[in-house]
Amino acid sequence: MNRRQQIAILGSTGSIGRQAIDVVRQHADRFEVYCLTANNQVELLAEQAREMQPAAVVIANEEKYETLKQLLADQPLIKVYAGSRAICDVVQAEPIDMVLTAMVGFAGLAPTIEAIKAGKKICLANKETLVVAGQLINELSVQHRAPIIPVDSEHSAIFQSLVGEGDNPVEKLLLTASGGPFRNISHEQLQQVTCADALRHPTWQMGAKITIDSATMMNKGFEVIEAKWLFGIPADRIQVLIHPQSVVHSAVQFADGAVKAQLGVPDMRLPIQYAFTFPDRLHLQGERLDFFARPLEFFEPDMEKFRCLALAFEAIDKGGNMPCILNAANEVVNEAFRHDRCRFMQMADIIERTMQRATFCARPDYDTYIATDAEARRVAAEML
Repeated sequence: MNRRQQIAILGSTGSIGRQAIDVVRQHADRFEVYCLTANNQVELLAEQAREMQPAAVVIANEEKYETLKQLLADQPLIKVYAGSRAICDVVQAEPIDMVLTAMVGFAGLAPTIEAIKAGKKICLANKETLVVAGQLINELSVQHRAPIIPVDSEHSAIFQSLVGEGDNPVEKLLLTASGGPFRNISHEQLQQVTCADALRHPTWQMGAKITIDSATMMNKGFEVIEAKWLFGIPADRIQVLIHPQSVVHSAVQFADGAVKAQLGVPDMRLPIQYAFTFPDRLHLQGERLDFFARPLEFFEPDMEKFRCLALAFEAIDKGGNMPCILNAANEVVNEAFRHDRCRFMQMADIIERTMQRATFCARPDYDTYIATDAEARRVAAEML
């Protein structure tokens, strides 16, 4: 019998992490969790550890280390660590076959780099890694022969549509977006929306940060940047389509005009499982697509109403460390909006002004990204 694949799940208490654990449950004969990490949710992390019995768990917030130790005191076989450095160390462990990077934000960059350097297969759900440092990540992936399989539903759809196409030329990528909760409201109405309004996503169940990014459409801007690095397609050949039903997860248009798309119900377990099992497809319990349930619609995005999407295209066009500045400012205003310290329309204003003020570098290295992230966060925070 083949040994089970060992998986490190970074961000196991988040939406992606919890669904990844469900995939492991369904295929316990094929997969085993080697490591679980979380930022703050110490009780849920301990609960997951009791069920999955990993070799190690890491809580990023060092203040919660003693709590985690106590919660797992009767589990002597599970090693307990704390801190961001520990996450970077644990992903290099020799038994690990693949690392699911489902941490939120810039914090996912360093452990992803360490996992790549260790030659691990990367199941990439942390889009900020490629947004911030796409060129560096691609170079390291080639150097260390570490494959990167996308987990975002849109990029997984493009990846699946490209399988078997070899070197056939791609004309453009069609990146779909639900349009979020504010697709049909006016620019004036957007001035009054609250965090609670923004968190009511019409089709996907996601964490708070990414749900707000979906409402501003910054999430789709990040996905354009991510697609550029994953598939080697310039941004001017990536088209965003508003598709409220979230059935067509994305598509590829080839040189002959043919379009291949991946369709399915909005269930993140499918792209997670596909990243784990590629090129195989295994049975997945869950709802199946009903083609008669509703018509499929497509609309052009309103770049004036959703300025964050326009700013993302500007950041790609500028290149260098500008996407890093964009991401850092967005993380600051996203959190501020969730805590009622910033209005919805103010987010794009602060991001744009941060992009104008933060130090631009055309050829950044890793140290530049760290410095840029810190500077842009400071600049954005000062404007709140």
